[in-house]
Amino acid sequence: MDAASSNRNERTTANRAPTEEGALIEAALSGDASAFEGLVIRHQDRLHHAMIHVTGSVHDAEEVTQEAFIRAFVKLDTFQQNSQFFTWLYRVAFNIALSRKRRQKVRLSLDQQREEIGEEVVCDGEAVDANMIRQDDVSLVQLALQQLSDEHRSILVLREMDESSYEEMAEILELSIGTVRSRLNRARKQLRLAIEQLREPESESSGEPSA
Repeated sequence: MDAASSNRNERTTANRAPTEEGALIEAALSGDASAFEGLVIRHQDRLHHAMIHVTGSVHDAEEVTQEAFIRAFVKLDTFQQNSQFFTWLYRVAFNIALSRKRRQKVRLSLDQQREEIGEEVVCDGEAVDANMIRQDDVSLVQLALQQLSDEHRSILVLREMDESSYEEMAEILELSIGTVRSRLNRARKQLRLAIEQLREPESESSGEPSA
């Protein structure tokens, strides 16, 4: 079964048995750790799959997913049960992922400044290896996704990878459905442009004219 089919099945199961998930949440709020573990089992694969596309890294996605569940456990009493639990959980994870990406950008900027003034930069060998592996193994679409803005990448992940409805996307991103539709349209155009730009060097090296 592929990831998209798995996501559909998880949503179908959740829709068929909303009282079951509600019961798990109530039990978890009462201090039942096994009940929260049940919520983790329900949603961890779907959330991890979505975060891979948001972060561009399996390792980062694992860390974001773990942190999201920890934060969800601590703040479970703030969850308003008039929405889907996964919708709330995704928003928690997405905000964590954005914060991590901003910190990484600041770190990269500081490293570049040190290099410019001749200061030796102490590199994390494990991180370098992970980046090299990521560049070698990632698909063209994934590479293109990482060139998009956070808002364009997130909306594409929700719609194309996670197959979220417009209503779910609007709730997760806290936007109107009209804004979701227009942003998604712009994001798709930017993705196509990014893919074309990535393909151009391949066409030049093979002697074929670019499309």
